[in-house]
Amino acid sequence: MGVTRAGGGALLAVDAGNSKTDVALVGPDGAVLGAARGGGFQPQGANARSAVDGLAELVERAVAAAGAAGAAPLPYAARVQACLANCDLPVEEERLTAEIAARGWGRTVAVANDTFALLRAGLPDGGEPVGVAVVCGAGINCAGLGPGGRTARFPALGRFSGDRGGGSDLAEEALWWAARAADGRGGPTALADALPAHFGLDGMPALIEALHLGAVAAARRHELVPVLFAVAAAGDPQARGIVTRQAEEVATMAAVALGRLGLLGARVPVVLGGGVLAARHPLLHERVVALLARRAPRAVPVVVTAPPVLGAALLALDRAGAPAAAYARLRAHYA
Repeated sequence: MGVTRAGGGALLAVDAGNSKTDVALVGPDGAVLGAARGGGFQPQGANARSAVDGLAELVERAVAAAGAAGAAPLPYAARVQACLANCDLPVEEERLTAEIAARGWGRTVAVANDTFALLRAGLPDGGEPVGVAVVCGAGINCAGLGPGGRTARFPALGRFSGDRGGGSDLAEEALWWAARAADGRGGPTALADALPAHFGLDGMPALIEALHLGAVAAARRHELVPVLFAVAAAGDPQARGIVTRQAEEVATMAAVALGRLGLLGARVPVVLGGGVLAARHPLLHERVVALLARRAPRAVPVVVTAPPVLGAALLALDRAGAPAAAYARLRAHYA
């Protein structure tokens, strides 16, 4: 299928997270025509235009993978559905929508926070979309859809907007407890040995120095999250406390969103995704499920491990009025 034909009916799906971005060009029949993957999407650190410049390379790669010979004509697709991390406020949606529309990739453009891609991936096809999603990857966020298209969202801008959790916070919390255990300000924890050992260092003073001076890059702190979960699984009280608090935050966000939508007593999906939740660490997952059962007894936890670009593509199919077979074909591709 060439891009000229794709431009007539194809759909361009973008899921841009904190750590990675996926772009897919999808046919109206649900076939994935071309795809590309790149780094994270952080428009605050640059600006909307620079961030979308980074998307442009991936869009062009996905279009090229669809089989275009030479320069592909614009528009590449009938519709663009972009689900973007760090697109948390209405003003950010407006700016990013305008910036993407200006590129001419599609005849129509829809932009949403990337949590809605996770939510859509975990919802059934057909019928009114109703449910809540919590994403816990590098950061944490929650979004929900209720009857009549009502939404529930959180600013998800960091600690100052009330957020707690995600891989970055978990790593920082683990380091905090380990540092205090090492210098005597806190109680003992196996994290004090396990965290520096992960980097081949002999103690927390060496790890603190390495992080401060850049011998261990700050970007590598996320590697400590699996170490935290391993120490927690071995029974360390401090590590278990960190994991338990994360589970409580996930369940709280889901319950509050369900409550805002009037769905606390309804049988609806609570979709869980992002690297931390998709890993289904037993201590975290079982605690989240138990807390949800207490606060929203009829809610159905659903863990999504498929790439969230699936959800962006499903949203595009929704807007295109695609047939049921297209949804099945798209989901089979990402199964």
